[in-house]
Formats: sequence, structure tokens, C-alpha cells
Amino acid sequence: GPEGRGNAGCALPAAVDIQPACLGLYCGRTVLSVNGSVETYGDCGVCPRGQRTDDNKICRECMGSPDRYDWLYLGFMAMLPLVLHWFFIEWYSGKKSSSALLQHVTALFECSVAAIVTLLVSDPVGSLHIRSCKVKKLSDWYTMLYNPSPDYITTVHCTHEAVYPLYTIVFIYYAFCLVLMMLLRPLLVKKIACGLGKSDRFKSIYAALYFFPILTVLQAVGGGLLYYAFPYIILVLSLVTLAVYMSASEVESFKDLLVRKKRLVVLFSHWLLHAYGIISISKLDKLEQDLPLLALVPAPALFYVLTAKYTEPSRILSEGGNGH
Repeated sequence: GPEGRGNAGCALPAAVDIQPACLGLYCGRTVLSVNGSVETYGDCGVCPRGQRTDDNKICRECMGSPDRYDWLYLGFMAMLPLVLHWFFIEWYSGKKSSSALLQHVTALFECSVAAIVTLLVSDPVGSLHIRSCKVKKLSDWYTMLYNPSPDYITTVHCTHEAVYPLYTIVFIYYAFCLVLMMLLRPLLVKKIACGLGKSDRFKSIYAALYFFPILTVLQAVGGGLLYYAFPYIILVLSLVTLAVYMSASEVESFKDLLVRKKRLVVLFSHWLLHAYGIISISKLDKLEQDLPLLALVPAPALFYVLTAKYTEPSRILSEGGNGH
């Protein structure tokens, strides 16, 4: 009895010693060669790009494709620079809407081309499909925080892109956006923006030179957080900006909305963002349950228009005055 158990206890470590444990959440062994059903593994360390560890700490190729939520996330990251471009073009063009419209179209063209080129250069090269690893938890985005120190002195560096390619593809896209903007926009602005002053012409381009580095840092630091929070960010921001826009343009009735085409365009673009946010939250898993939610899209705008006349500041002040 006891002797037998002791022998078994002695025999176990010998079997384990051949393959020392691979520490760290994201360290793994690369497959060196495959001979039939026998695989030979390398030392425990960082997985090559395009691979991540499986449950047995072996580096495996990412052979999946992004699911619907992943695409929605990439769509959100692709929309950010476009929405900012449009905002600053509008902001700096003032009343001269003809020059603004052409710039809006160019910004859309730049971002669309950048997105297509980014997909084409991603693996597999030359197709609009991308192969990816599944995002399992938040820490997958921040593998650099999980490098183990087995003896508390030396750190084993196992930082790799466990969410391949969702993290780096955004940087590649921003780089293409920036290059295309620098190639196309200055020529266009020089040609068409004659009405604007010399200094105002290029302000929307200067703004982009500020916001692209900010977006890059945002993705580098908050990529994983954005991945989980973006549907709610879209909903909150689109609600707030719609309310600000309507109060700034003094919209108090449906007639005010219909008077100018631009207001309708802004309203519909906010509605599209609302719908995008709702689709991202529900992921449209159960169509019969989730599609009716899209009927809520116009609700905030309707609520604003119906209640605007009761919250008019001058009216509140005058009523306050009458009360005294």
C-alpha cells in the first residue's frame, strides 16, 4: 500500500520533468515539426504573429474569421476618423456649403479606400476576408501585462497579439487614412475653397493631424475596453450630439427640421448611428426580438421636438418672472 504509493509519487516528477511547465497566461510552445500524429515542440516563449496559445499552451495558427461583433467593432474604429473629418470640415467651412460638400465626399472616399486596402493587405493577402483569433476575455488585448517572472528576477516576454489582427489592423487603417488624406485633400482644398480665407482653408486638415495621433493612442491603450464598450459609447454620443445640434440650430418643430436639407442629413446620420449602436448591443442574434428595437431609433428626436417648446429658456424665465 504505502510503499506502492510512494513509488508512484517518485515516478511522477520524472515524467513531468521532461517537459517543464509553461508559465504565464500567454506563453506557449511553437510546433517545430509534425511527423504523422506526433508533434515536436520548441521552448516555452512568445507565439509568432498570427498564432495564439490553445488550452495546452501550444501555439496554434489563427484560422477563424471575425464574427459579426468583431466586424461591428472594426466598423466603429473605421467610422471614428470619418465622423471627425466631417465634423471639422463642417466646423471650419462655415456658411460655404458647396466647398464643404466636396470635402465631405473626399473624406468618405479616403476612408473607404483605406479600409479596402487594409483588408487587402491583411492575411490572406489579396482578399477582403481576414483570418483571426477569437477574443475570449479582456486580458487577450493586454498580453504585455501578463509576462511571467518565474524567479521574480528575469521576465519571460510573451507579449503577442492574442486577438490577431483586431489590434494592429486598426493602426494600419489609420496609417492609410493619413497617407491618402495628405495626398488628396490639400490639392482639392486649394482648388475649391476659394471663398475661405488663406488660413481657414487647411484647418480641417490640421485638425486631422491632431486627431489621428489621439485615435492611435486611444486604440493602443483602450483597444480592449473599446471592444466591449463601443455600442454604449455610440448610443450615448449620438444622443448627446443630436441634442446639442438641435438646440444650437434652434429646432423647435418638425417644420424647422424640414426647412433645411442639411438638418435632415444630420438627423438621418444620427439615426444611422443609433441603429448601429442598437445592432451592436443586440448582435441581431434573435431577429424577431431584436429588429423591433430598431423602431426606437427616431424616439429621441421625436421626444426632443415634442418637448422643446416647454423647455424654451425665455419662456421659463418669463413664467418665473410672472410668478413673482
